[in-house]
Amino acid sequence: MSTSNVLILCWLGLAALTTLTVVLGSAGSTLLLAAGVLAVALVKAWMISDGFMELRHAPPLWRLLLLGWPLAMAGGILLAMSL
Repeated sequence: MSTSNVLILCWLGLAALTTLTVVLGSAGSTLLLAAGVLAVALVKAWMISDGFMELRHAPPLWRLLLLGWPLAMAGGILLAMSL
């Protein structure tokens, strides 16, 4: 698959996930819906780092750092919301 096709698929995926985020966000304000929005955000972070930033070819440490930060933030947000 060519690079431009990968970028187009990433863009389409990000657009669909953004729509899903809006739908989940407007459905209410429960902890489960917030967890769903954060899960979608994590998938979007993965698509951006692996697709657009092309880190799928990078050393594992870089991938871990760039995906670990959104994971830590999502965990912190869920923890703060559950208290």
